Amino acid sequence: MVEGSEKRQRCSLVGILPARWLGLVSLCLGILLTATPGAQTTDIAQSDPGLALVLRIEGAIGPATAAYVQKGFGVARDKGARVIVLSMDTPGGLDTAMRDIIRQILSSPVPVISYVSPSGARAASAGTYILYASHIAAMAPGTNLGAATPVAIGGGGLPFSGGGDEKAKPHGGDMEKPEAPANEDVMKAKAVNDAVAYIRSLADLHGRNADWAETAVREAASLSSRAALEQGVIDIVSPSLAKLLEAVDGRTVNLNDEAFTLETAGLETEELEPDWRSNFLAAITNPNVALILMMIGVYGLIFEFMNPGAIYPGTIGAICLITGLYALGTLPVNYAGLALIFLGFALMIAEAFAPSFGILGIGGAAAFVLGTAIMFEADAPGFEISWSIIATVTGASLLFTLIVLPMVIASQRRRVATGREEMLDSIAEVQDWSGHEGHVFVHGERWKAHSEAPLSPQDKVRVTAMDGLTLTVHPISPSPSEESGNV
Repeated sequence: MVEGSEKRQRCSLVGILPARWLGLVSLCLGILLTATPGAQTTDIAQSDPGLALVLRIEGAIGPATAAYVQKGFGVARDKGARVIVLSMDTPGGLDTAMRDIIRQILSSPVPVISYVSPSGARAASAGTYILYASHIAAMAPGTNLGAATPVAIGGGGLPFSGGGDEKAKPHGGDMEKPEAPANEDVMKAKAVNDAVAYIRSLADLHGRNADWAETAVREAASLSSRAALEQGVIDIVSPSLAKLLEAVDGRTVNLNDEAFTLETAGLETEELEPDWRSNFLAAITNPNVALILMMIGVYGLIFEFMNPGAIYPGTIGAICLITGLYALGTLPVNYAGLALIFLGFALMIAEAFAPSFGILGIGGAAAFVLGTAIMFEADAPGFEISWSIIATVTGASLLFTLIVLPMVIASQRRRVATGREEMLDSIAEVQDWSGHEGHVFVHGERWKAHSEAPLSPQDKVRVTAMDGLTLTVHPISPSPSEESGNV
């Protein structure tokens, strides 16, 4: 009986152990399958919808905008964004900044959607070129684009603002040929033709309406969002960014000369805010701000040169002048205008040192006004000089050079009224004297004095040095009349 029970116990253990091992093996297999790369990729793909990075281009397009967009493209690459959205509402801007942005778009490994929004926004002038360069061009209802005629500016670069040539005709039409075109007309024609070739090449990249693009350049034509869609200028009209991303999902675009299919459905959107550098650059590249910084810098250095060791005027002036010159270096500047501004400063300062009854000061003010007027010849919004700023700066400069600066110079030339320097060269009267020492009376005070010359009481002497509380004096030579009287 005992042997039978032992056999049954062993059989039961044998039956139990395989079942437990089987469960343990199944658990391990499940963990291994879950930890495989394919399973991880599937789970991540299901949990991560992807990113659409939004960059806002608002207001005039300038160096600060180009720097912001360049940084945004770098952030998009670092974060693995599937698409970049340029949300635009701009009246135009500078040609150099616009071309920098377009170069970023054309070389981007991430597809770019330009979206004119919200309703009431516009992509005028430079915004039209950016729209044509983008892989997807979209607009919200109630928006417009166009007016892409360039306006020449001295010093290089073209700001883009409205206004076309009434005599110019679109591509393929008849153009009136002037008998003897002026140099200004020739330069304008070159700028317009260059802009036409540029926007047509952008249109060819993505199969958009190149003929209307040329009309927008030559005749400053504009279109509403619905008309732009009908004429093949844009790809889609969408009331919101979310619906836009859903609508373009699955479309094929030309990305670096290769077909690329967009996967934008359900993407999470993230807006990149401009950093402090972009905001600072936007502030100082305003021509009015740059002009004020230059004025502060010049007069700060003048104060420092007139009063060496003051430190604060020189430090603040140097910082402002360098900042203003840096801002001008990023903008297309007419250097003849800049030279006239510095000439105006020089003439107004010369008025204080060499009074000419106001001629130098008035001439300097005239040169300053003329220089500021032509330094920025563009009508690009956000990059024009305000006449109120010109009048304020000119008036302040005249006030400084005709009133303040002469008073400062006169105060420096005035005799010192206190201290050791005031005592030197003063006239004193001898009270008592013995040998080479005695006492003199000067400024209502009795001082101990020393002299190598023999002196007598009531003699007039001049203070030539001061050693502690002892004065060194020298007798005043008698006038010719006194000498003749003594004779």
